[in-house]
Amino acid sequence: MTTTIVVAGKGGVGKTAISALLVDTLSQKGVVLAIDADPSTNLNAALGVPLNETVGRVREDMSEYIKKGSMSPTVSKQDYLDTKIREALVEAPKFDLLAMGRPEGPGCYCASNQMLRMSMSKLSKSYPYMVVDSEAGMEHISRQTTQEIDFMLVVSDPTMRGLTAAARMKDLIKEMRTKVGKTGLAVNRVRNGLPQELKKAIDEYGLELVAAIPEDTELADLEIKGKAVVELPADSPLRKGVEQIIGKFGL
Repeated sequence: MTTTIVVAGKGGVGKTAISALLVDTLSQKGVVLAIDADPSTNLNAALGVPLNETVGRVREDMSEYIKKGSMSPTVSKQDYLDTKIREALVEAPKFDLLAMGRPEGPGCYCASNQMLRMSMSKLSKSYPYMVVDSEAGMEHISRQTTQEIDFMLVVSDPTMRGLTAAARMKDLIKEMRTKVGKTGLAVNRVRNGLPQELKKAIDEYGLELVAAIPEDTELADLEIKGKAVVELPADSPLRKGVEQIIGKFGL
C-alpha cells in the first residue's frame, strides 16, 4: 500500500524545498517515489540528482513517432509509453524521481498530465511512499493530475494573501472528485512567530496548521552555493519543520 503526499501552494513559498526534505526524511523508512509535477523541474536539484528525461519529452517524442508512422505496429502505444516512462526514472539509493517537465511545442499539458497520472498509478504500487511536488497554484487540482491523495500539504508564506490562496485550494479540493485523506497547512519562512492576524485567519478559513516553520538562513546559504536542499543539517529549522509535518500526519 502506497502512501501519497502531495505538496501544493502558490509560487515562491518553498514547496520544492519542503518536498525534497519530505523525500529525504521518508526515505529513511522506505524507498520513495518522488514526482516533480512542476513544469519548471527543480526537484532534482533540491535532491542533488541529475535529470536527463521528462514525461513531457517522452510524450512529445511519441507524438512525433505516431505522426511519422515510425512506431512498430507490433508494439502498442501503451507498452512503448510504459517502457519510456521507466527509462525516464532517475534512480537513487533510497528514492526514484520522475519529472513531468515542460512539453516541447504548442499545446497544453493535458496529454502529459494524463501520462503522469497513468505513470504514477502504475509506478507507485512498487513504493511505500510517493511525494508529489506539484506546480504552483491550483491547476493541478482542477485538472486532477493526482486523483487519490492520502495527505495534502498546502504550503503558504506568512501573508494573508498566501493563506487566502491556501483556503481556496482547500475549497477546490472539496469541489473536485479528488479523494484526499487529510489536508494540512504549513506556513513557511515565519519570523518571530505567527502574527495573531494570521492565526485568526487560519481558524476562520478552517485550515489545520501542522507546522509554522521559521525562516531558515542556512537554506539561503546553500542556494547561493548551488548546493542541494537535502544537505541541510539535522538541526536546521526547515528540517525540524518537515519532521513536525511527518509527525502530525502520522507518517
